[in-house]
Amino acid sequence: MKSAMHEMNPSVKFILVTVCMFTLAFFFDPWTPFFVWVGVLLIQVLFSRIEWKRWLLFMIPFFIMAFGYFWTTIVFAEDRSGAVVWTLWNYPVTEVQLHHALSLSFRVLAFSGLSLLFALTTKPVSFILSLMQQMKLSPKIAYSILVGYQFLPVLKEEFVQIQQAHRLRGASKENNVVMRLWNMRKILLPMLAGAVRKSERAAFAMEAKGFTGEKRKHFYYVVGVGKVDGLMGLLFVILLVASCTSSIWIG
Repeated sequence: MKSAMHEMNPSVKFILVTVCMFTLAFFFDPWTPFFVWVGVLLIQVLFSRIEWKRWLLFMIPFFIMAFGYFWTTIVFAEDRSGAVVWTLWNYPVTEVQLHHALSLSFRVLAFSGLSLLFALTTKPVSFILSLMQQMKLSPKIAYSILVGYQFLPVLKEEFVQIQQAHRLRGASKENNVVMRLWNMRKILLPMLAGAVRKSERAAFAMEAKGFTGEKRKHFYYVVGVGKVDGLMGLLFVILLVASCTSSIWIG
């Protein structure tokens, strides 16, 4: 069960994450997003193989954003009613201010935790195939996204090659940020021309292989729905219901 999240159908996983996010949007207390975030962390520990160092690296911007929401909500809050909970540098913080600040902060953490749980346990190709097979996404849109996704590492490699070629030819390295951005056109224009040529070759190759854009009945690689999806779906529902009822009970 350690790899249950990785074995889930991507469309089912996407629907579950989306439902959790939409449900959180209707709760403005700090406890519901907090319990959801803790539950997501437990699911990540028990049912995924996500590397924690990588997860922490992705979470750094969200931690900073959560702290920013917390700090700005306390300092610039319009509603300062309620009893004073604690004092920060002779600045009184009321219960309402703290309630709103924690609510926004935990909401950011809950949304980011759900998003990273989906992104780090889902293969993009499997997700697109699942959208075609289960969600009936148009093959024209699906294969266009797949082709664009396959171009990303190629474009990255071309960017490095063109940059190294400019350095070998004696291109000056500007220290000014504005000049460096202006000189980026010398790299981006050849990359754009190469991307156009690659897209034309990809279109000709798909047409030569009989791609018409019509919906398919048979697939070489089938992404199915199994028992793991039902069990994990039930677990997400239990997490969501328990978080909502616990927050109502505490509140």
